[in-house]
Amino acid sequence: MSARGDYAVRAMVALGARDSDAPVAAESIASDQEIPVAFLLKILADLRTARLVGSRRGALGGYVLARDPAEVSVADVIRAVEGPLADVRGTPPEDISYPGASAALRDVWLATRVALREVLEETTIAHIARGDLPAHVSAALDRPGADRRR
Repeated sequence: MSARGDYAVRAMVALGARDSDAPVAAESIASDQEIPVAFLLKILADLRTARLVGSRRGALGGYVLARDPAEVSVADVIRAVEGPLADVRGTPPEDISYPGASAALRDVWLATRVALREVLEETTIAHIARGDLPAHVSAALDRPGADRRR
């Protein structure tokens, strides 16, 4: 996961966890989530372009979610700031063919995309904000080695 994707999801969760509809200043989100403010502003611009957040100007301005956090998946956020999930060198895996012994690699990339989608498309900003992840995501954490980098 890139810093850009991580920061985007964290910013969305920070907005989704609020009890108020009042706009939140980018500086406040950046401070609370320990995100560099200049980087966050670029991310928020992408999220606004994708219509995931709205912005208001002025002294009481800032950012708000444009949709209910239960309707925004982690995949939606990542696609907004990074593009499609699991492309290979910018190409969808279904459009790739490999010669000879590497031919089956295309299917590995397709299966990787399916696995990512099973988690990222079914986990919403509301799930994370509430700390109540979907059952299959929580179950995956119980697998041996889930908490170890390899």
